[in-house]
Amino acid sequence: MQFLAYIVIYPFLWLISILPFRLLYTLSDGVFVLIYYVFGYRKRVVKENLNLIFPKKSDQEIKRITKAFYHHLCDMILESIKSMTISESEMKKRFVFTNFEEIHKITNQNKSIILMCAHYGSWEWIFILQKHTHVKGYAIYKRLANKYFDALVKRIRAKYNTFLITTKETITELTKSKMAGEISISGFASDQSPKVNKAFYWKEFMGIKVPLHTGAEMIAKKLDMAVVMFKVKRLKRGYYETTFETLALNSREYKDYEITDKFFSLVEKQILEAPEYYLWTHKRWKHRNKVPNEFQ
Repeated sequence: MQFLAYIVIYPFLWLISILPFRLLYTLSDGVFVLIYYVFGYRKRVVKENLNLIFPKKSDQEIKRITKAFYHHLCDMILESIKSMTISESEMKKRFVFTNFEEIHKITNQNKSIILMCAHYGSWEWIFILQKHTHVKGYAIYKRLANKYFDALVKRIRAKYNTFLITTKETITELTKSKMAGEISISGFASDQSPKVNKAFYWKEFMGIKVPLHTGAEMIAKKLDMAVVMFKVKRLKRGYYETTFETLALNSREYKDYEITDKFFSLVEKQILEAPEYYLWTHKRWKHRNKVPNEFQ
């Protein structure tokens, strides 16, 4: 059944991926109509999140942000599919880095990097960074249920020399990398909501106390890695600008959760500047009423 789904869907994905960008975004506009007006994909979750985080905004402003978010979400979905066939030169033109010297400065000291990001702006094309460096690239991800689509995603990332490892494999694989003497860059999406029974740290995020992921910081300290955040800014449709900010060169010198706090502080700043580019479909604040007594 998995293979049948793959061979039926894959041709459509490939045809979408070869569309010129003008037609790609025309299709995205059509997808927006379906997702927003027809199916209402997670609209209740999005509106609940926005009203929770921005209680002082008017209904009209919440609606404006919601519609802008869904337009951006549809663009990202189509851009993700475009990754199947987009050329390296086209990717470099559309996803640019303002200060890649920040990465070189660290890797030239023979230090590996934990690269933290939020679900903000666009993270689909960040893998092109491997074409700007010679160090090994890893990305932490959740394995797809369909093994054929999972293999497809791995192939797409691998063409830019990025290797996907699952969350369960992370410590093992990065430890092997360190023992082998590799210098690497490992990407973590660190703003998701951890399971309550696996949460070690609770703090306010956008004014609401929730559990925060601390895995990136803990692994960085365990393996003596630097921690860098990448911040994506949408310039215009289909064009993004990424800036790196070093959170910790020597992560072991920081108190526990201090690096995590710095990361979430910067994520909050991004969201406040342009909330429509954050991934509001996630139930990021779903555990807000389960704060353990020791964190209240």
